[in-house]
Amino acid sequence: MSTLIQLLDRPIAYNPAFAKLKAGKVKAGPVAAVFLSQLVYWHNRMDGGWMYKTQADIASETALTRDEQETARKRLVLLGVLEEDRRGVPATMHYRINAERLEVLLLETVQPAKRSVSQDKTRLRNVQNVETPQSGLVQPRKQECGIAANKNVETPPSSVGQTNEQACGDPANFPTGDYTENTQETTQENKTPCPVAERPDPEVVITDNAIEVLTHLNRVSGSRYQKSKTSLENIRARLREGYSVTDLQLVIDLKHEHWRENDEQYQYMRPETLFGPKKFESYLQSATRWDQKGRPKREDWDAKKRDVMVFGTVQKTIPAGFRG
Repeated sequence: MSTLIQLLDRPIAYNPAFAKLKAGKVKAGPVAAVFLSQLVYWHNRMDGGWMYKTQADIASETALTRDEQETARKRLVLLGVLEEDRRGVPATMHYRINAERLEVLLLETVQPAKRSVSQDKTRLRNVQNVETPQSGLVQPRKQECGIAANKNVETPPSSVGQTNEQACGDPANFPTGDYTENTQETTQENKTPCPVAERPDPEVVITDNAIEVLTHLNRVSGSRYQKSKTSLENIRARLREGYSVTDLQLVIDLKHEHWRENDEQYQYMRPETLFGPKKFESYLQSATRWDQKGRPKREDWDAKKRDVMVFGTVQKTIPAGFRG
């Protein structure tokens, strides 16, 4: 079989309507639409429940990079169509589609277009109902409350006009053309949109969190690790994998309690040992169990049951009333 045909074996469904989702100043865009389209595919096969997908899984299915995935997730969460939850030990990211919210936003992308068509037809009908006046001003008309004012305008006999009034007190609506309204709409469309606040760079956020973890390590162990690439690289790597600052700080607290009475072991209270890719996951599992037990002290870990055959201190004095 041709290699090219094999590469084209698993296309993904892309719904362009997802790119038009909008809530306030937040817009989905094509990248979020690709991400959402793939999750909807799995949503329908998970009966609307929670689903587990790694970054590698999504990259393999959609070719979205890590940065593109993070951008898509943030936009979809802000739109309210995507829910995220970190579950299990070690913690892994699970997703769920908010189908009700998604349906609402999809309908909103269609309704404005329908209203616009309806308004255009109404304005066109009003313009056709107006006769061209022979003078520059329109003759005043009065109407009783409840009678529509959109009727054919009579041609005034002179160029002098008066203020349009109604008996009910509301200003009369005598259309003489849509030029003013069109001008206002054009002006509004040409206005410069309000600037949207820039979102923080994900790598900057990860580095800030890594510094917080390193500061905690220095405070607990009394070390003086600097904010260098060597000290932060393993911390940042674990944060990129989805672990939280709390997870990393919990590992620090456990190993401090574990090694604090042994100087030979305490030398391993360093970032490359605590957060290395080979041992961190097992450290975190132990730390989680330790935390659930109330973080007992090290001296209580090896407490042995007292031997019932071991006698206490022998009392050699003769109690009062007994002969010696």
